[in-house]
Amino acid sequence: MIKTQRLLLILLLAMLISAWFIFDLGQFLTLDYLKNQQANFSAWQQENPLTAVVIYAAGYIAVTALSLPGATLMTLVGGAAFGLLWGTVIISFASTIGATLAFLVARFLLKDWVQQRFGRKLKAVNEGIRKEGAFYLFALRLVPLFPFFMINLVMGLTPIRTVTFYWVSQTGMLAGTIVYVNAGTQLAKIETLHGIVSPQIILSFALLGIFPLLAKKALSLIKRRKVYAKWQKPASFDSNLIVVGAGSAGLVAAYIAAAVKAKVTLIEKNKMGGDCLNTGCVPSKALLRSARLLSHIQRSSEFGIKQASARFDFAEVMQRVQRVIKTVEPHDSIERYTKLGVNVMQGEARITTPWTVEVKTGDTVKTLTARSIVIAAGAQPFVPPIPGLEKVGYLTSDNVWDLREQPERLLVLGGGPIGCELAQAFARLGCKVTQVEMLPRIMIREDKEISAMVAERFRNEGIDLRTQHRARQFVIENGEKILLCEDIANNNSEERIAFDQVLVAVGRAANLQGYGLEELGIPVSNTIETNDYLQTVYPNIYAAGDVAGPYQFTHTASHQAWYAAVNALFAPFKKFRVDYSVIPWATFTEPEVARVGINEIEAQQQGIAYEVTSYSIDDLDRAITDEEAHGMIKVLTLPGKDKILGVTIVGEHAAELIAEYVMAMKHNIGLNKILGTIHIYPTMAEANKYVAGNWKRAHAPEKLLQWLKRFHSFRRG
Repeated sequence: MIKTQRLLLILLLAMLISAWFIFDLGQFLTLDYLKNQQANFSAWQQENPLTAVVIYAAGYIAVTALSLPGATLMTLVGGAAFGLLWGTVIISFASTIGATLAFLVARFLLKDWVQQRFGRKLKAVNEGIRKEGAFYLFALRLVPLFPFFMINLVMGLTPIRTVTFYWVSQTGMLAGTIVYVNAGTQLAKIETLHGIVSPQIILSFALLGIFPLLAKKALSLIKRRKVYAKWQKPASFDSNLIVVGAGSAGLVAAYIAAAVKAKVTLIEKNKMGGDCLNTGCVPSKALLRSARLLSHIQRSSEFGIKQASARFDFAEVMQRVQRVIKTVEPHDSIERYTKLGVNVMQGEARITTPWTVEVKTGDTVKTLTARSIVIAAGAQPFVPPIPGLEKVGYLTSDNVWDLREQPERLLVLGGGPIGCELAQAFARLGCKVTQVEMLPRIMIREDKEISAMVAERFRNEGIDLRTQHRARQFVIENGEKILLCEDIANNNSEERIAFDQVLVAVGRAANLQGYGLEELGIPVSNTIETNDYLQTVYPNIYAAGDVAGPYQFTHTASHQAWYAAVNALFAPFKKFRVDYSVIPWATFTEPEVARVGINEIEAQQQGIAYEVTSYSIDDLDRAITDEEAHGMIKVLTLPGKDKILGVTIVGEHAAELIAEYVMAMKHNIGLNKILGTIHIYPTMAEANKYVAGNWKRAHAPEKLLQWLKRFHSFRRG
């Protein structure tokens, strides 16, 4: 229905525009013609005043709505015929109505297509229009250097509200309307259109258009002064930059500052390296590797080995995890960063003013000053307020590494990446694992078939997977720990799950308390609120990593830290908007799941048109030789194009394979070029080339191939 309406509208517009040129209607809107007919028109207008207004306004609206040339001359006619006051009133409304109609036509015909085609690139523009569209439109309307018809059409492709477009246009065009209507009252004296507005007036308009921008800067400066009003700024500073927190974001921010020879102080109250080194990425991957080895031994028959077994001690496996942490530890150590030029302090930091930080070490408190501050305070496991949880005791990703005695029955709450990785690892180490997830499936952010592959593997490995189960209460009965939960899919019927230890893995919460945010009045929600430059309400205080969101990955924390550090050190001379356009991540289960860009769920939610091309890894030679013939690569592209919108890989080494697509998306490389790249045989990476080949076959030029068939037939004689 919509397509039919659009087609009819296009035909109508084409007919009207064609009529303009076929009947040479533009001849009636020349300066000479208007001057010659001024007397006749004035006489007719005096005899038929109301009819003249209606016909004139309708004609003006039509010319403006169709974006035809002639609006300037029609404005002159209005001034000549109706005078300054009534000419201004009539033309102001007619021009705004016509502009709004042009705006609506562009929106109806092209907005959906433009947003689907370029939505990701226009994300920042759309957000800016939503926030300050009226301001920018007003500034453009004040400057006659910008063709008004172009403004009408382009604004129709943005999210600005129609009502906002109308009233801002009417207000913004009023000054220009008055100038041209006034010129029209002296129509007989005008020799050329270039003489209507002098260079001085054009310059005045330009300055008038710049005024809102200058006003915005002034308001920003006033706002900034107001934010800092109650604080006494130091006359000089101990450091260029203070970084609070020595996790991934803090370490990178401090490293960058030292690399550009700034004086930087890094403060950490616990262990250097933060969660990633001590309780997150490093220990979890060490545990997963040990568990994976055991799983391969259990699969020995698949590799032609009749029998293989392994004896292991759970405590020794957990001790290996600590050994791995100790081996990696020097990379993030105080000694290394001190050698790099960073002043590292261990203690509890509290930001007391926008430029001062108190560091408490034991009974000693030292006050430091810096021009800028980067908050990289990280996050911690979120513990839901489930009745009885404290009573039964619980593990999180922070303290699970302290285990030395293997739990016989482990209950895992949560079906996200952390819960899934640890559930599989402990199951492979011999624990009887029950995983409880409130949502319909685990790994809810991934497409259904992707999470289904992981769930199937979990069940095959003996994990008791309970999706759509809501934890309601923990109790202890006869010395046994029990979770009472509701089966959402079965009329919320109660189920009882007995366990020895419970691991809570339902997400992580940013650390927002204890270091001065409240006292400074820095706004927070689930994270510290920042702008596109990672600035807080205080322009010299930045936030990066888990505490800032929107992602909670080590690599995005490092990514943000670069922007925060560079902006903190070089603003206001140079600032960079943080770029989230290509963010990859992986869940290190088996099968491994890696993703970059959007998947089908997100494409549908955002209304982005896409095509899906997939390749089943069970057909890949290297996967077959390694007994890992499972999984798939799923690529989303623009319809009919090889431009990559997103990729999901599930299977062996997915997190390594995704790197080729991360680079491709970052540098706008399409599937055609991936197909034309040599990949070593036999490797898992060949799968990337094969999925590109599948896309190419689906978009083969069939008509050309038919002609080539005839050509080769001709050459055979």
